[in-house]
Amino acid sequence: MDYNELMERAKQASENSYSPYSHFPVGACVLAESGKVYVGTNVENASYGATICAERSAIVNAIVNGERKITAVAIYGPKMKRCAPCGPCRQVIDEFRSEKGVDIILEGDNGELEIHTIDELLPLSFNL
Repeated sequence: MDYNELMERAKQASENSYSPYSHFPVGACVLAESGKVYVGTNVENASYGATICAERSAIVNAIVNGERKITAVAIYGPKMKRCAPCGPCRQVIDEFRSEKGVDIILEGDNGELEIHTIDELLPLSFNL
């Protein structure tokens, strides 16, 4: 699956967002090392600490289905270009990185895809 398809799945996932507090929907699509894809969306809660980001939602979906390594994450926020993962999501992405790393796919200012690496977004990460 190419990165454009991953982004399209992330866009579709953002339509299922539950974001009544922030009104900021986000969708994510994870490409596992196996080649399978998993989607997630943000699910907010009145107790903000219980809120789940789209990236973590997609990664948990992959883990529940037996995956342990991811190679790419596409993230889409319809209200913001370059909708990059938050700090906790960056750490979770790094936790399940493949040996080759993880590409982070964002929508750029003109709709083009921007590719970053998790190493770029989380230098000197805390990992084993």
